[in-house]
Amino acid sequence: MSLILVTGVTGQVGSELMKSRQGLGEVKGIGRNEVDLSDPEQIRKVIEQLRPDVIINPAAYTAVDKAESEAELADSINAQAPRIFAEEAKKNDILLVHFSTDYVFDGQKNQPYNESDATHPINTYGRSKLAGEQAVQQQNGDYLILRTSWVYSRHGQNFFNSMKRLMQEREELGIVDDQIGSPTSAGFIASRTAAIVKKAIVEKKQNKFESGIYHLTAGGQTSWYQFALAIKNKLQAEGVENLAALKPIKTAEYPTPAKRAAYSVLDCNRIQQRYGIDIPDWQELLNVL
Repeated sequence: MSLILVTGVTGQVGSELMKSRQGLGEVKGIGRNEVDLSDPEQIRKVIEQLRPDVIINPAAYTAVDKAESEAELADSINAQAPRIFAEEAKKNDILLVHFSTDYVFDGQKNQPYNESDATHPINTYGRSKLAGEQAVQQQNGDYLILRTSWVYSRHGQNFFNSMKRLMQEREELGIVDDQIGSPTSAGFIASRTAAIVKKAIVEKKQNKFESGIYHLTAGGQTSWYQFALAIKNKLQAEGVENLAALKPIKTAEYPTPAKRAAYSVLDCNRIQQRYGIDIPDWQELLNVL
């Protein structure tokens, strides 16, 4: 049986991975209380102690706006920690599965980004995540980098939970309608990652594994405003009453410290073909949340 180390178990994807681990082998989860990812020696120590066969690393600094004033911390967790994981993975013949983001693109494209498109992050968070991707690749070990987008769940800080709270607190909410992406549930990411890792473990044992970057998001696309409307409909169907009226606004009407891409839909054909996973539409995933 394989031993799998999962980081960030208090986060959205990490906590869902701990629920989706059936058939993966022995799974050990660590959170910020066990390991400080800004401390390289703590990372090296836990890997040396556990000696995992696979490391799945969804842990990240994800406060996009705050990163503009905490660039060093964002870099230490999103770029330097993945480098340490990749170094240790290479040295100990460990498969590393690392998560990245649509924020590595600038949003100037008007059709879904594929894995070979040029990266050009437009904010500090995106730059730190791209640096993490590059650090993993440079170690030349066995790795999978899974880029995802607009992650939400019923756990933690995310758009779904923010909307649920704000819709009950306010009478009206203005939601940006000119940023387009693919809302993706953490549960979907975790379940598909588990399926991918199972296949990758077998491939590695058979010397058939190939490292690479893959896009893993829900299907379809929408704006934040339309996503908020769908969340409102879901909450109403669950019996939540007196929810705020929603109105579409432009990005310029809601300035933020970090720039946001106007379009960040990811093309997931490559991961479907490589690993045979299904990609439901974003609305279907929201409905089963």
